[in-house]
Amino acid sequence: MLAICGCGPLTAAKSIGETAGADRFRSKDALARHNGTAPLPVWSSNHARHRLSRTGNRQINAALHRIALTQARCHPEARALLSRRKANGDGGMEALRILKRRLSDVVYRAMIADQSSAAVPTAA
Repeated sequence: MLAICGCGPLTAAKSIGETAGADRFRSKDALARHNGTAPLPVWSSNHARHRLSRTGNRQINAALHRIALTQARCHPEARALLSRRKANGDGGMEALRILKRRLSDVVYRAMIADQSSAAVPTAA
């Protein structure tokens, strides 16, 4: 997880500790639902929108938020995503919500990779 841009040791430890093992989730979408980054559809008009869920584990969501803010400031791919979404008419918070959802997927893949590499016994 430390290879993810914007994820420091404390943020990684908080995410891993609060998740209690990424293998207990059946998919990246289940983790997103657990940490509150899965989008909720809102139908208040003919315009289809999504908003950030207020449910889920707020500690993991806060860790993802810290990673997202750091990437929005420093990481070129995240900056490109945010500028592209804003150019397409999304607001700043909507673009950040999308970035957090994508980061949830990245964190899930990193946790699964870390668990599988830790489970492989080394030859002595």
